[in-house]
Amino acid sequence: MLKSMTGFGRSEQTVGDKTFLIDIKSLNGKQFELQLKLPAFLKPFEFEIRKLLSEKLGRGSLDCTISLKQTGNAKPVSINTDLAKSYYKALSDLSGELNLDPSHILSTLIKLPEVITPTGDTLTDQEWKELEKVILSAIEDLNIHRLDEGRSLENDLILRIDNIQKLQEEVLKLEPLRQQKIKDGLKKLLEEHAGKENYDPNRMEQELIYYIEKIDISEEQVRLKNHCDYFKTILAEGEEGKGKKLSFILQEIGREINTTGSKAYDASIQQCVVLMKDELEKAKEQVLNVL
Repeated sequence: MLKSMTGFGRSEQTVGDKTFLIDIKSLNGKQFELQLKLPAFLKPFEFEIRKLLSEKLGRGSLDCTISLKQTGNAKPVSINTDLAKSYYKALSDLSGELNLDPSHILSTLIKLPEVITPTGDTLTDQEWKELEKVILSAIEDLNIHRLDEGRSLENDLILRIDNIQKLQEEVLKLEPLRQQKIKDGLKKLLEEHAGKENYDPNRMEQELIYYIEKIDISEEQVRLKNHCDYFKTILAEGEEGKGKKLSFILQEIGREINTTGSKAYDASIQQCVVLMKDELEKAKEQVLNVL
């Protein structure tokens, strides 16, 4: 079963006298990239939170927000005066530029992030363990979405590989006709330019065999079939983190398709090659989303 890198997870739970809301959004990415937004009092736990998300989610571009939705009992607060002054100067300058009334700046100022924070707000070891469970719940919700998306990706990838293999069957049917057309064409050229009696048929047969061997595509077709079969085998495996491996196999499939096209010298086979490339590009786009 495939798992997509795209998904969304949410979890909300009360820990002690605090209610946390956790949102995690994941998009495709080559590595693990995390944008983490935390309340100030959770900064001491940032490393543990990042480690937890990295271990459980693997690759992807993630945006995680942990917010304090509400608190229980009222607690003393502190005002970050330096931050408030910095905000005030910026807001005051903006008011002047826009010719706005600056009398309401204070009401706006106290709503800005980290200006007013609860004093002595921290988590006990037990509360951290409970918060960890809330994070894991959000991760599980995200992974459910990833699996749902992964099913769609898997179905589409199987369709693309099936289409490539059907086109390959057409190529194999056209191959004997292609060789005969090449042989007939060369004979016709010799007869037109040298005359039917002015060349050695035996020598011509030897040259034809050599020429046809140079443009033979049978080995490419064997490798192409093996790569497609291997791709499906990897898809069927239960392990996670198959996206890079599948991408490498698609590169090998593309190499055999390109070589087939360069050696074909046949319009009908070239048409099949163009259609194969189209299916391959669609598969590559989908694999970018696979974990």
